[in-house]
Amino acid sequence: MRFGEVTVIPVNGHGPEDVVVDADGLIYTGVDDGRILRITPDGKQMDVIGDTGGRPLGLELFGEDLLICDAKAGLLTMPLSGGTITTLATSALGLDFVFCNNAAVAQDGAVYFSDSSRRFGIENWRDDLIEQTASGRLLRRTPDGKIDLLADGLQFANGVALPPDESFVAVAETGAYQVRRVWLTGPRAGESDLLIGDLWGYPDNISTGSDGLIWVTIASPRVSALKFIQKLPAQLRAGVRALPTSLQPAPKREVGVLGVHPDGHIVHELRGEIDGFHLLVGVRERAGTLYFGSLEENAIAITTM
Repeated sequence: MRFGEVTVIPVNGHGPEDVVVDADGLIYTGVDDGRILRITPDGKQMDVIGDTGGRPLGLELFGEDLLICDAKAGLLTMPLSGGTITTLATSALGLDFVFCNNAAVAQDGAVYFSDSSRRFGIENWRDDLIEQTASGRLLRRTPDGKIDLLADGLQFANGVALPPDESFVAVAETGAYQVRRVWLTGPRAGESDLLIGDLWGYPDNISTGSDGLIWVTIASPRVSALKFIQKLPAQLRAGVRALPTSLQPAPKREVGVLGVHPDGHIVHELRGEIDGFHLLVGVRERAGTLYFGSLEENAIAITTM
């Protein structure tokens, strides 16, 4: 199904990567200079409510606070009303976070989050896809501050979501075109399988909607040149990585979002180009409305299902 009418709302900043919506319909996002913005649903008012000093990516509601995955500063919180940034974690299990990316919050306050790569940070995300480092981690921070490793060796660990019953945690593997599922309860607790695999493009952020579905972004269709480069010898891959970004394999303009039932079947799929909006990497569903973030635009976008 093609996208219907999409409203593109300019923001005062570049790369509003993720979006989250509070009970009053206010939209929160973070831009690449570290600022956290709060936007009214009509886009007419935009306030700066904080600054991480890093690169905010995934956002989640966390009680009266906003949980922030900052690619440079780690796992953070700040009051929804704005104010002081609090650091929850910058490392886990003896390793500093290299690329803290996206999170989901459980009913008991546990935070499930991804560290995309042990080797490449936000400025070099393309390099991890070229090298296929399989060094991403899925982690859990319990309310007492302890951090556990739930999955390792992920191909660019990205979006994280919990189904309504919290029986598993889902994590997108951008470099493997799939969303993995790690079981938390029941006879399969601790085991891992696929929620959905062999996707037509690169999954990025994911989130659980008010409809109980897990919404998955597709930032771009697969890039055939990237697949070719991944098979080159290490020295040639390094040469490609050294090229200016404009000469490296580039994402395409087409984007998509999937609404996936916790059993893995696709309930909704929107796919196509959106005028004035590409690299759709953030999605939030609330009462039938979809809110989108982008890694490269100076705008967020909104559409109705």
